[in-house]
Amino acid sequence: MKSLKTLAFVLCAMAIMPATAQSKSDGGIDADMLRQITQQYAGKSNAALSNAMASNSIDDLAKNYRNATVSDTHFSIETPKQSIHNQRSSGRCWMYSSFNVMRANFAKRHNDTLRVEYSHDYLFFWDQLEKANLMLQGVIDCADKPIDDQRVQFFFHHPINDGGTFCGAADLAEKYGLVPVEIQPETYSAERTSRMSQLVSSKLREQGLELRKMVANGKSKSAIKQRKTEMLSEIYNMLSLTLGEPIKSFEYAFKNKDGKSVTPVRTYTPLEFFQETQDGPINGTFIMAMNDPRREYYKTYEVEWDRHTYDGHNWRYVNLPMEDIAQMAIASLRDSTKLYSSYDVGKQLNRANGYLSLNNYDYGTLFGTTFGMNKADRIATFDSGSTHAMTLTAVDLDANGKPMKWKVENSWGADSGQKGYIIMTNDWFNAYAFRLVVDKKYVPERILKAYQTKPVMVMPEDPLFQEDW
Repeated sequence: MKSLKTLAFVLCAMAIMPATAQSKSDGGIDADMLRQITQQYAGKSNAALSNAMASNSIDDLAKNYRNATVSDTHFSIETPKQSIHNQRSSGRCWMYSSFNVMRANFAKRHNDTLRVEYSHDYLFFWDQLEKANLMLQGVIDCADKPIDDQRVQFFFHHPINDGGTFCGAADLAEKYGLVPVEIQPETYSAERTSRMSQLVSSKLREQGLELRKMVANGKSKSAIKQRKTEMLSEIYNMLSLTLGEPIKSFEYAFKNKDGKSVTPVRTYTPLEFFQETQDGPINGTFIMAMNDPRREYYKTYEVEWDRHTYDGHNWRYVNLPMEDIAQMAIASLRDSTKLYSSYDVGKQLNRANGYLSLNNYDYGTLFGTTFGMNKADRIATFDSGSTHAMTLTAVDLDANGKPMKWKVENSWGADSGQKGYIIMTNDWFNAYAFRLVVDKKYVPERILKAYQTKPVMVMPEDPLFQEDW
């Protein structure tokens, strides 16, 4: 017993030895380095600032109160307003922004005499089922790789999620149709997706392991496909219980902007309703533009293993300078056409007043340092990327036709920001805007030609290719 106590004492003593004894050669924090660190800190220490930061929000202390209110809300070009929606505790901003564009286009075609509101719950059901299929089929196709392979881990790490892009909304709507929100309203789990997503993910991981074993045991392709179908039936059941089984047919009369029915009641299937409210197919009518300063401009890229690999189209975009993106946006807005767009909305956002400006918060002065990375550096180091989709609705131009500020319709409810909208300076737009979906009629011929070239394949782990939430 005495020898064991002695060993324990030695081990404990080793654990609390100075940093010099623990550090690897030139790689750790040794005593001399720690001395220099603390000496340099001593020269910067500020007791009053330290006390303030210990007791207050960093944003409150860094806030530039000259930007506390938005005094200039005039826009020289603005599209017609429509009702503001709320995605609540879900990551479906991409679907909200997509539907904002679709319903605005419907109203425009009818000279604003008819309005339509689409069910997010309905299309989200099919989105989740297709993502489940992507995970299971991806596991099957990569079953010959070890479990710790990067591609296998890609499927098991996030089997399902809320995120997406306009491309997904177009694929899903054309395949499954659309229904009015009154016919399939939101459920508790549609507005609060975390628990449902957690449980469906857990089930998919369990199913994925079983499919890998079937492949390893030499089961036939038909047997594996049949088992996958049975597994998707389980997922369908889980989604039906939480989101409601998708409606198959319904009766509906169109309403005007005052909510009064102005057409006879008619029976529709979801696909018939899509055809009634959309002016033909959506795919083929638009391009997705991206601003990624790390990659060559006027080149087309495609994200491999996008959520539509099996059931739709991979996410494809043309990489452009911000000047080209702005000009296409202005052309669209001039024609009263809203645009799907996405941003790193958490950067420099004054949420209370719905204002995005590079000068909202002065973190550098507060911490006595600088934050000097450019857009390319921020993307490459995962410091910035597209996090949120919103609908671009307005731009304010100076006397020379150059943009000064922009306005977006958000999906955080009518009581957020500028009555549901956010205003952003052009400097902020250039720094933190990433994606824009533009109808081809507003795209210059040289950009259309670039978009039609063979795409360079990129991997989904790239920091800029995360889906909008």
